Amino acid sequence: MTSAAPHDLVVTQATLDDWPVIAGWAAAEGWNPGLSDGPAFFAQDPDGFFLGRIDGEPVSAVSVVNYGPAYAFLGCYLVRPDLRGHGHGLTTWKTALAHAGNRTVGLDGVVAQQDNYRQSGFELAHRTIRFTGTAPAGETPAGVRPAAADDLAAITAYDSACCPADRPRFLAAWLAAPGHRAFVRHDGARLTGYGVLRPGHDTLRIGPFFADTADDARALFTALTAEAAGREVCVDVPEPNTAAVALAEEAGFRASFETARMYTGPVREHARHRVFGVTTLELG
Repeated sequence: MTSAAPHDLVVTQATLDDWPVIAGWAAAEGWNPGLSDGPAFFAQDPDGFFLGRIDGEPVSAVSVVNYGPAYAFLGCYLVRPDLRGHGHGLTTWKTALAHAGNRTVGLDGVVAQQDNYRQSGFELAHRTIRFTGTAPAGETPAGVRPAAADDLAAITAYDSACCPADRPRFLAAWLAAPGHRAFVRHDGARLTGYGVLRPGHDTLRIGPFFADTADDARALFTALTAEAAGREVCVDVPEPNTAAVALAEEAGFRASFETARMYTGPVREHARHRVFGVTTLELG
């Protein structure tokens, strides 16, 4: 898929080899991308990443990652600062969005772009607040343990109940990515939550962070932060989950950034109350 535009902009699908350029731009914006994000992102949809180039040099990016036949997620919407205001971003956006076909598309939009997203048919679902703080020291609570390879099926099923789409390919790569530490909460009969800690460009990040109850979430949060004791950690919390907001505030974390979850249409029902921290702002 390619698209030409004024000023000789050419939009093509990006490859995993292009990911360092996209991640570098995201880091420069203060988005704190994860150090091992790229392979897991491309595992979900290797055709869902796009770059705009002028004379072969990357100047714009966007991703539209498909999850099955009904849902896609847009992220990584970036234009090189010295070339903004020339329409390169919009051209890249339109080319990439065609990849979603007739799927409902979601995104996590920064404040400055939310009006533009509304004009493109996206409607607000909720605010998401990034909370950042120093991880307290502690011990892993009873009922929480590091995830093992044989937990993958249970984690995948639990994740599917918490998301607008199934994502087994992404999860298999995400849980095994270098530097990622996953924990599960188990009541002896079934999984009641899981969370992942991963290294970012600026701070460690938690996501996904899914749990049945506030108590399950607190136990997982204690394990995740104990793994990172004394280091700065951030988690992106859906504002409607008041128990999740309270948990972050009780830990002394501060609101440092916000986005808006927006959709172009309906998404399947899922357990929003279990989402104490979104997985990523790039892939939902």
